[in-house]
Amino acid sequence: MMEMKLFDKWSTAEVKVNDKGLERYIGLKPVIVPRSSGRFSSSQHGKAKMSIVERLITKMMVPGHRSRKHVICSDVTSGKYTKEYKTLEVAFAIIEQRTKKNPVEVLVRAIENAALREEIAAYQVGGIIVRRAVVTSPQRRMDLALRTITQAAYRKSFGKGVKIADVMANELVAASENDASKSEAVKERERIEREAEGAR
Repeated sequence: MMEMKLFDKWSTAEVKVNDKGLERYIGLKPVIVPRSSGRFSSSQHGKAKMSIVERLITKMMVPGHRSRKHVICSDVTSGKYTKEYKTLEVAFAIIEQRTKKNPVEVLVRAIENAALREEIAAYQVGGIIVRRAVVTSPQRRMDLALRTITQAAYRKSFGKGVKIADVMANELVAASENDASKSEAVKERERIEREAEGAR
């Protein structure tokens, strides 16, 4: 029986997750087309069953979303799944050409390095606001890592005449190497963790 490969090109069978906290939440089940069409949305933790590539594509559809507002809009963020699907396929091809590695493995390493472990929670005690370091749950670590990677790539591409596929490939490779000087996602993780350390 033939092995199912992502985009009919890359295998997910040999990709291993090194971060034990994220192991249950990074979906590496073999699929050809990473699209579940909302099949897992009815259950609370259903997105953990989705392919990690599908989750990245859905984040790429709304990279201009900050907090409760959609701040930036352009033709890049058209909300078309097929458009982002093709963009990521090109980005993966660039990653493979540059690093000679499986791009799914590069994506997993990038998520592991961009996923923060502690963050700041603010709460009110009497009349003052207290900031305290809290441990981030694995599902939130995943969500924030994917969001910071896509938003970092979008910021580098938006209005600069650079193709989003090239920038996404650069961001994923830099994040997989844990290079804070080139990856905004890793830089943001380090900044938040420094703040959390100061608030202990």
